[in-house]
Amino acid sequence: MAHSSSGSITGKQPRLQGLSAAQVERNRHRDGDNVLTPPPRTPLWRQFLAKFDDPLIKILLVALLLSLGIAAYEFFYLEQGMQALLEPVGIFVAIVLATLVGFAVEVNAGKKFDVLNKSNDDMPVKVVRAGHVTTIARREIVVDDIVILDTGEYVPADGELLQSVDMRVNESALTGEPETRKTHRQDVAPDPEATYPMQCVYRGSTVIEGYGVMRVTAVGDATEYGKVYRGAQIETNQRTPLMQQFDKLGRLISRGSYLIAALIVIGRLVVLMVDGKPDHFDIALVEYLLHTVMLAVTLIVVSVPEGLPMSVTLSLALSMRRMLHHGNLVRKMHACETMGAATIICTDKTGTLTRNLMQVAARHFYLLADVNTPVTVAQDVLNASIACNSTAFIDDSNSAALRPLGNPTEGALLLWQHEQGEVDYLELRDRATVLQQLPFSTERKFMATLVDNVVAGHYLLLVKGAGEVLFRYCDHVADGTPFEQVNDELRSYQVKAMRTLAFAYKLIPHGAAPEKLDKLLSMCDLTFMGIVGIADPVRDEVPDAVADCRRAGIGIKIVTGDNSGTAREVGRQVGLWSDDDGDESIITGAEFAALSDDEALARARSLKIMSRARPDDKARLVNLLQQAGEVVAVTGDGTNDAPALKK
Repeated sequence: MAHSSSGSITGKQPRLQGLSAAQVERNRHRDGDNVLTPPPRTPLWRQFLAKFDDPLIKILLVALLLSLGIAAYEFFYLEQGMQALLEPVGIFVAIVLATLVGFAVEVNAGKKFDVLNKSNDDMPVKVVRAGHVTTIARREIVVDDIVILDTGEYVPADGELLQSVDMRVNESALTGEPETRKTHRQDVAPDPEATYPMQCVYRGSTVIEGYGVMRVTAVGDATEYGKVYRGAQIETNQRTPLMQQFDKLGRLISRGSYLIAALIVIGRLVVLMVDGKPDHFDIALVEYLLHTVMLAVTLIVVSVPEGLPMSVTLSLALSMRRMLHHGNLVRKMHACETMGAATIICTDKTGTLTRNLMQVAARHFYLLADVNTPVTVAQDVLNASIACNSTAFIDDSNSAALRPLGNPTEGALLLWQHEQGEVDYLELRDRATVLQQLPFSTERKFMATLVDNVVAGHYLLLVKGAGEVLFRYCDHVADGTPFEQVNDELRSYQVKAMRTLAFAYKLIPHGAAPEKLDKLLSMCDLTFMGIVGIADPVRDEVPDAVADCRRAGIGIKIVTGDNSGTAREVGRQVGLWSDDDGDESIITGAEFAALSDDEALARARSLKIMSRARPDDKARLVNLLQQAGEVVAVTGDGTNDAPALKK
């Protein structure tokens, strides 16, 4: 599906040639296509036969055979007519209903999962092949392909960056981090809190800002995203708690009924011998012995609770339906009761404990308290600083659920401004005239915009970025607050795992021609106007849910790719982390991977938070806990292609 070429990549760096047609075929043969392999599909007939593996169904099948023998005896020998067939027919109907209902419910759920798991492998991707830029389907990407990434695009495979400009990606599907800085430069100091290298990007993430060119290093199942996908598909043969209880019940019923039946046979034989053993074998003796056997068999049959399997099946089916109404799709019926029997819950952070939506959590605009600045001017400057010095937008196609587009931090500011109800950011952008702009870069750590038509008679210079950087360009705080106090407040936000932003401005009279932005900034006479703290808030219902689980004796462990500080703060907000918890309660994925199995298991028992965790780290944690006899529920194993995958 490759078509049209419209140029080649040039620049200061050597021209990127990409792969030739022969190299593409060679790499595809060696490494495979860029598709996720679906789990092996079990034939429907096997799925149906699997329903007969239930221990109670097995008992019912034995009871059906015995009941058929009794019915034949009563129908042909005792001549009781069709009434003799009622018992076997009833057992047969109970078996059919219990198996068919469970089979139909799980097949229906499986179809829903198939729909969710269909990835859009035909999505067009820009690549460099034979020295030219072309578009191909995502499935056709191979290892060593050169892929061009623009803002808003999905990363189609794992790769290393060859070029990048102010690049930030959303890795929440893998690490829980909604905004991660990426660069191709090898001389940049690595972020100690980052889960993955800054020079690499991964399938399942989204470019939220900037531009990049990458060389593909892994495709399909070999990607980090593929590991998450496979982990969400894993099915084990481990017996669920309810099935284990049914196994015990089945053994109890079988042994008990067989024992009592044997006692009845022995008792009637003893009675026969006490009354006087017949001196010859006649029809009366045969009838007595046959009646004895029928009594024993009847006792075995009536001891089987025919309605129990059907009751359990209907109960689990209704539980699946109820969970679906709450937005949880369950593949297997017994997963409903397994979740209820969980002793440990390993949960993701972003989107599970939190809303996966950055919001303004704290703010302090000193400009609004400045007695020397008119209120209207202060408000106009503040609104323009949020609306005009920004590249984000708001998707308001659904007025009940506004969604930010672009940089999550800037989107959070726009959403906060919208909630104030004082200004429409698009109207303000239309009214303001942008004269010059310096986009945000990781080197500068700020964004600057020079606009007109906001404050009457003045050009307005707006700067937004890291507080420690803006301090260097400001000569005072709007209301006279000391810079030390502002810095202390910024640190208080950061301690609470918030992203912090600072704002500054300068009014330039229309009579003075505006200088270039670089020169205006070099004058260091900006006014520091305010700070905000932005965070992904905890879901309202989560703290109560965590408290309920802990009261019920269920352990909670947060397993996230986010950094330790953010994970610890979220744990504190949901009631999991306290001031008494020490280093033994938190660990990074890399530290956990370095432990032996015995050491890792001992650490897992006391663990509350695993930060900077990769898919393999989570899988190892779950496996160790299961081997130790724990019933583990895993939540938040979602991906962009299959957003509802959960165990």
